Amino acid sequence: MSVLIHINGYPGAGKLTLGRRLADAIGARLVDNHSVYNLALALTEVKSPAYFETLRAVRAIAFQRVLELPPHIPVVATNAHMTDSDWGNENWDAWADLARRRGARLLVVVLDCDPDELDRRIASPARATKRKLTDPAQFTGARTGRVLIDRGGDATLRLDTTRLSPEETFSRVLAFVAAERGQPSGV
Repeated sequence: MSVLIHINGYPGAGKLTLGRRLADAIGARLVDNHSVYNLALALTEVKSPAYFETLRAVRAIAFQRVLELPPHIPVVATNAHMTDSDWGNENWDAWADLARRRGARLLVVVLDCDPDELDRRIASPARATKRKLTDPAQFTGARTGRVLIDRGGDATLRLDTTRLSPEETFSRVLAFVAAERGQPSGV
């Protein structure tokens, strides 16, 4: 059964760590938000028309390659999209449409986390080497009540990662994905 697993969470919630582990465990391809955003961040002014044009162009290329994959190969995507963002809603809907065009079940994983813990994680120096946000003041979404998008999936798992280790998060998500694919939890 074809699946597209969309991991949505605040910066610092553990999306990329989880996405990598999950992709390795189930033989999936990973399209993390950094692989789409880095080109736009490097070459355009953030949130300018050129920025969004670049994001759409890179996303279109990624989507075309996903559609060319054999249907039995799962796809894992990561994003940080909130319900009050026009771009977030546009991008979320595009991923949901991609799942439909691929004939895949859309499994949604939402990673939440306490704002103080997010601040601690965001400030980690290791994030800078991955071109990730490292200044907690630049992201206040969790503190201001911005809500993560979780709509449109065939099944949804919401996890608060505040007190979960990466291993615990991975184990819970792997069990969810395996159950939704009708497989034993270790697959």
